[in-house]
Amino acid sequence: MTADARPVVKRTARAILFDDDELILIKRTKPGRAPYWITPGGGVEPEDATVVEALHRELDEELGAKVTDVVPAFVDTVPYDPAEDPDAADPAGAPGVKVQHFFACRLAGMDLARRHGPEVDEPRGEYEVVRVPFTRGGIASVEVVPPSLRAFLDANIEGVRALLAPDLG
Repeated sequence: MTADARPVVKRTARAILFDDDELILIKRTKPGRAPYWITPGGGVEPEDATVVEALHRELDEELGAKVTDVVPAFVDTVPYDPAEDPDAADPAGAPGVKVQHFFACRLAGMDLARRHGPEVDEPRGEYEVVRVPFTRGGIASVEVVPPSLRAFLDANIEGVRALLAPDLG
């Protein structure tokens, strides 16, 4: 690690998940907070061999979903302090950064009755699966977080679609 590198203390795998021309998001509603929309996915766990494996596990847990055509699309790095994260595995861990890996992918199937994991077993607020058109208007109609992803999607509608083009290889 170089002298100016910050320690990566958390990694996540998240899906920019398409079902035809719609983006599948999760509307989060927590007590005392305005609703916000996130891409499905979550933390990379020690038992996950790869970030992509974590993505598949998280999509199965949160949506009962299977996906195809998983393509890296965007990476976001933000300051992260485990003491401020109620979901942190080790709240006493040292602060550093969280690296969020976003993958464009297609929905192959989804069965919400198969959902399982902490979001279902011990929910803190509501997790509503929603679909929005993958257009600038659709993205603007919801408060997608993180803001860097929202800006990336708004500026790159055509480019993100091109990641899933049949001739990409």
